[in-house]
Amino acid sequence: MAGPNPLDYGWWLASRSSGIVALLAVSISVIIGLMMANGLPRKPGAKRQLLAVHESTALAGLIAIAVHGVTLLGDAYLHPTITQIAIPFTISYRPLYTGLGIIAGWSAAFLGLSFYARRWFGARRWRTIHRATILVWALAVIHTLGAGTDATQLWMRVILLATGVPIVFLFLRRIMPGEAKPARRVRPTRPAAESSGAPR
Repeated sequence: MAGPNPLDYGWWLASRSSGIVALLAVSISVIIGLMMANGLPRKPGAKRQLLAVHESTALAGLIAIAVHGVTLLGDAYLHPTITQIAIPFTISYRPLYTGLGIIAGWSAAFLGLSFYARRWFGARRWRTIHRATILVWALAVIHTLGAGTDATQLWMRVILLATGVPIVFLFLRRIMPGEAKPARRVRPTRPAAESSGAPR
């Protein structure tokens, strides 16, 4: 017996697949960001390479998030409005979890694009703001588990575990007190008499 025609659910499949891509891209970007924050790996030149991948996956995640939301407009089952996919907690389908996903999407856009405005924010303030990325990831996971149609599938649970375990580990490693960093060596100041050329 033939099953339902996938073409009848094209918009839903597009939104569903782009949501999975968004989750993967954001998770990989968070993992790489936490690795750099932890000084890993310690190989010379690795940070520059990781930064490029971190930026690329973040941008890929933002594009996938946009596609995930826009393609819902064509879904014949939900039939949401632009307002409902843009404003949290206004859609009737699982409003709490869907709303958290919308908050995660807007937050990801702000944090991701703020990279290009970090000079305006200031480096220290931007780094403080950027730390909220872990909250965006957490909201995305909650959204996936609460509103995602694939949340109960084994392969989705494997994806969440495979990305979630290193993120939690690296985050805890970052915030928990560890071994004290070696003190920065300060070049000793020459005595005034010596620096002026006076005899010892």
